[in-house]
Amino acid sequence: MSMLSILRRNWALRVSVVLNICVLLYVCAHYGSSGPWIEEPPTNWAAPLQSETFGGVEAVNGTQRGAATSSAVPTAKEGAGKGARNTTGQIRARHLVTRPTANDEARPDGAESRRRNQTVKSDTPVIQPTMSLKEAVPCNEKSMEPRRAQRGDYWVLYNYVPMSMAVRCWESVTYTTHADYTFLDNLEPLLERWRAPISIAMHAPGTDFAATLDAIKYSRNCGSPLVSQLVTFHVFFSSKHVPKVVPPTEKIISDTYNCTLGPPWINVTLSKMYKNEKKLLYPVNVGRNIARESAPTFYVFASDIELYPNPDLPAKFLEMIRRRDQPALYKPNPKVFVLSIFEVDEKSQPPNNKTRLVQMLKAGTAIPFHKKLCSGCHNVPRSKEWQEAPETEDLHVFHVGKRTGSFVHWEPIFIGTNNDPLYDERLSWEGKSDKMTQGYALCVLDYDFLILDNAFLVHRPGIKIFKKDPHREMLTVKTNALIRKIIVPELKILYGIRKGCAV
Repeated sequence: MSMLSILRRNWALRVSVVLNICVLLYVCAHYGSSGPWIEEPPTNWAAPLQSETFGGVEAVNGTQRGAATSSAVPTAKEGAGKGARNTTGQIRARHLVTRPTANDEARPDGAESRRRNQTVKSDTPVIQPTMSLKEAVPCNEKSMEPRRAQRGDYWVLYNYVPMSMAVRCWESVTYTTHADYTFLDNLEPLLERWRAPISIAMHAPGTDFAATLDAIKYSRNCGSPLVSQLVTFHVFFSSKHVPKVVPPTEKIISDTYNCTLGPPWINVTLSKMYKNEKKLLYPVNVGRNIARESAPTFYVFASDIELYPNPDLPAKFLEMIRRRDQPALYKPNPKVFVLSIFEVDEKSQPPNNKTRLVQMLKAGTAIPFHKKLCSGCHNVPRSKEWQEAPETEDLHVFHVGKRTGSFVHWEPIFIGTNNDPLYDERLSWEGKSDKMTQGYALCVLDYDFLILDNAFLVHRPGIKIFKKDPHREMLTVKTNALIRKIIVPELKILYGIRKGCAV
């Protein structure tokens, strides 16, 4: 045998030995660590939420991780002690709106095992295991840095005067609204009930800008400390009506205000305001969209500044989202959360709870919103049953409504997200129907309107009655023509058509 053949045989033998050793080590390692290789059967977990409104939610094994634990908003004094300032000078909002519940404790292993082994009918959604609020609200943080930008015909000073408290996107719900400076007397009564972030877009053309700055300074320096902690002011004006001077954000925040002068919105002659002297229309939907898109939180509550919610709503709403124990939350349709709206007479205070509200409705000191103006616009599905249902401690979905049938012209106000359609910025307050086009888009997209059982809004005291306004009636005719001839054809192209949907 040649030397070359011997070398080849020796090399093959060595390779074979090495391979056998590797196989032996692999077998020993697996057998020693996990026993026989038997694959675990799949567990019977529910699929995560998949709607646009909620995004994806992952299952968590029983134990809470990092859930917020208190609904209290610190006062100015407490905020300085309890909150740590970040690099932008904002106070960290700890435990802003959520409250501890029994579900915040770890689930016992036995209960967890029973949940895993439940047999569930195929048409019944399986309720997911407990998770923290952070895990239940998937979102991305937004910059709260002041910036200037053009928006169509308008200049916008985004985050012009930001709130001092820093809030993560999952920690709260932002009340988003709009106003001119004469409406800022609503800010404190609204904050006393909301006690969570507010994003407000201020319309301030021409010389109204200086008065708006004074009103912001007065609200921050002379009123409730909640204003500077929780309210972010954005300011906008037409490019045809730019004010002469626009001070930087730092100056507005550092400036003091002589509180003995009183609020700038007192004794204002409306006809002397720049907006009215120049006969400008109020761009209500520009303000709505600015405030909503700038909100720091995932959930937003686009409302009007004169509508006050019942207290503790943000905490109860987020606890409902964290619990996610209701079948309506698992339906695949996009969804928003609707609040019923009411008015009270000028001698009454807005009720703090549903029980008191129902008493006032029976006594006639409260009525459904716009009952004497446009009862169909705000008539909520199953409103009679809603009033008859007794109040409970927590928040739940009372009924899932649709904007069809007798509710085809319904204008609901709801908690939603920035995934929802925006408001058409060509529509003005004076021309009316400013929310109807958004309602049509929601209908075509087959939104579910989840009506909340123990949540409601009350307009600032005073029952609204019809007043004839020839100028506004003329603008209404023009607006209806704009909607019918231009906007609706656009919406049909962009969103499509669904039977039963109308503007």
